[in-house]
Amino acid sequence: AATNIFPGDLLSKNFGVTRHGRVIFYDYDELCLITDCRFREMPQARSYEDEMRSDAWFYVGEDDVFPEQFLTFLGLDEEGKQIFAEYHGELISAEWWRNLQTRLRADEVIEIVPYSKLRPTVSLASG
Repeated sequence: AATNIFPGDLLSKNFGVTRHGRVIFYDYDELCLITDCRFREMPQARSYEDEMRSDAWFYVGEDDVFPEQFLTFLGLDEEGKQIFAEYHGELISAEWWRNLQTRLRADEVIEIVPYSKLRPTVSLASG
């Protein structure tokens, strides 16, 4: 995220970690700049019918991103979701992403730290 690159497709098969601890992304067709995204909170359903609809009952623009839905799209099992939330819970907050956009637009240099061997990584395989 600190590089201002956002992967539009969050399927786990599109990501990997190098032997040097760097996260890499394999699918380039949906990349965009984080500063071009519109990070939003999920609107609250107005009724039970809204909640049960298969499609969005609210307007979703082309650049809209709803971080609260990341855990669903990452394809993690329940244990993986808990570990992800424990170590990276800020990533499911629209406010965190908007704060990052502010930092990126201010040309702040954000340090990118490789994963430590002491810090657990989340197995992305369900099952």
